[in-house]
Amino acid sequence: MKDETDRQEDAPEKLLSPAAMRALAEAEARRRTYEAEAAKAPKELGGRGGHDPARYGDWEVKGIATDF
Repeated sequence: MKDETDRQEDAPEKLLSPAAMRALAEAEARRRTYEAEAAKAPKELGGRGGHDPARYGDWEVKGIATDF
């Protein structure tokens, strides 16, 4: 008896349009650029840790919402 994973392996790969392939390549290039820039940035000393709250909207530290 075949399960769901066997059916997926038997299915042919979807062909992507040239526009979709170009979009994926551009996204990968942007991702590489972003990661390279992030690697160059100086490390924060004594920061709160985690993601940047200005970018991610997370104004909470140890369960306490903060605003400044």
